Amino acid sequence: MLYLAIVVIIFLLIAFLREVKQYERGVVLTMGRYTGLRKPGWSIIIPIFQTMQKVDLRVKAVDVPDQKVITRDNVSASINAVIYYKVSDAAKAVLEVEDFRFAVSQLAQTTMRNIVGGAELDEVLAERDKLSERIQEIIDAETDAWGIAVENVELKDFFLPEDMERTIAKQAEAERERRAVIINAEGEVVAAENISKAAKMLSQAPGALHLRTLQTLNDLSSDQSNTVIFATPIEVLRAVEGVTQWLDTNAKNTKE
Repeated sequence: MLYLAIVVIIFLLIAFLREVKQYERGVVLTMGRYTGLRKPGWSIIIPIFQTMQKVDLRVKAVDVPDQKVITRDNVSASINAVIYYKVSDAAKAVLEVEDFRFAVSQLAQTTMRNIVGGAELDEVLAERDKLSERIQEIIDAETDAWGIAVENVELKDFFLPEDMERTIAKQAEAERERRAVIINAEGEVVAAENISKAAKMLSQAPGALHLRTLQTLNDLSSDQSNTVIFATPIEVLRAVEGVTQWLDTNAKNTKE
């Protein structure tokens, strides 16, 4: 009988034992009332009279599904996010909210729609970090009563309608072309100023223009494949033509 009693006691102890892992806390209810937390290790829980619910304290990542939003400037879009949070108070997470995982997800969806819907499209595209911080602050303040601490909120993808994407692409292309035209015009102005200065300096120095011409001819002669075309003023050509006619007339008179 003694051995049987020992076996029964050992069996009951094993049946009553509950393991709490290092990253968990056990919320114990005795006859329906909260009586404390169980830390990592082995704990004895008396069936029928006591129940224990384990709560994971590790950081969790919740993927917020795509949400349809309309920005303040009436642009329809879709956005999703990911939230990182952890349980800071296991007792509150069990006693104050029915399912804190579902509650955090739903709160994140509504908050994200409200914040993004109150911003303009340019703000959403350019200041995504600021919007993420505002969403995090709101969710963290709301979930504090549930024993939840929100670590971070990251807005992931922002989807626009195809026609709006084409419009934004055209706007960006036009902006790039405008900048290119401005840069090209500024370069032309600088080049014109430098050419004007160079021409003024050459005109003031005797023989400088001829030296520059000879230098240019020397550079061109280094490559025999180049074809050099000289632009001669029309007055010079007329003068040569007059000299030629005069020589022809003198030659005829001499023969006669």
